Amino acid sequence: MRTNIVLDDKLVEEAIKLTNIKTKKELINLSLKELVENRSRMKLQDLYGKIKFSEDYDYKKMRSGD
Repeated sequence: MRTNIVLDDKLVEEAIKLTNIKTKKELINLSLKELVENRSRMKLQDLYGKIKFSEDYDYKKMRSGD
């Protein structure tokens, strides 16, 4: 998707220094990817303590296909 945006120059410079990325396009794509991953992880944290496993749950057995 092609778009024109105005970016905070200081923020872009700092991000480039932290990542060693050469182009703004790469920097924006990385930023969007990390944002999506972080927000998705936060949604998983909301499930903490809400999932109940049965007492006889055996993940090793499920992996081996027995």
